[in-house]
Amino acid sequence: MPWNPEIYNQFKNIRYQPFYDLSSLITADDLNSCVDLGCGTGEQTAILANKFKNANFLGIDSSKEMLEKSKEFNLQNLGFQQKTIEEFAHSEKNWDLIFSNAALQWSDNHEKLYPKLISKLNTNGQFAVQMPCQKDNTLNIILSHLAKEKPFVDYLNNFHQDSPLLTIDDYAKIMFDNGLKDLNISMKVYPLYGNDETEFYNFISGSALIPYMERLTIEQQQLFTTEFKARIKEYYNKFPAIYSFKRLLLYGRKI
Repeated sequence: MPWNPEIYNQFKNIRYQPFYDLSSLITADDLNSCVDLGCGTGEQTAILANKFKNANFLGIDSSKEMLEKSKEFNLQNLGFQQKTIEEFAHSEKNWDLIFSNAALQWSDNHEKLYPKLISKLNTNGQFAVQMPCQKDNTLNIILSHLAKEKPFVDYLNNFHQDSPLLTIDDYAKIMFDNGLKDLNISMKVYPLYGNDETEFYNFISGSALIPYMERLTIEQQQLFTTEFKARIKEYYNKFPAIYSFKRLLLYGRKI
């Protein structure tokens, strides 16, 4: 099941506020070469390219389906490339800005990945990353428990998407130890209000649910969906309800 831009963008306003909060930390000082890791459809990269018109931006993403949408954005200081974050981490070029909004949570081994990414910053380069706190968010927890129960654990052949996220203290240490200053590190709740369990289900179906559903048959997907919605309804007990979606925002500048 490939990434579906239409499903993902159903909650566009909810997903974009963290982007605006993160991008507000970036300054135009010494900003020339910039990369957006996991750029998705490229719309957010285009917003950055419009905001910082004197800088050149490259958006990279591993999803062909997402990058198809990026063809809509024709700016002279903007380009796109299909590449994984891991491939980028092993490239040689250095950058004035490494930006990533809700993408690095899909990459493993942050203890090694983050120092590699930070090492690709030029002096005075900026590092700006936002990630959902998957281990602490209710829908992710319900999904994780469900995937480990029968019959779904058998349907999934024991597959489980473990979150690579570290603690906020870990990221602060990694950023400081690897030469970042002017640190701005926070966890923020972005509330999502739902009138029923289906609205909350639809929110997670465009992201964290994808690697599970792609491993199931159509019939198994239907069973999984039904049970997932039932668990959401049981947890929230009554609707309307609030889903307190927590995210990490990380910013620093290379010494």
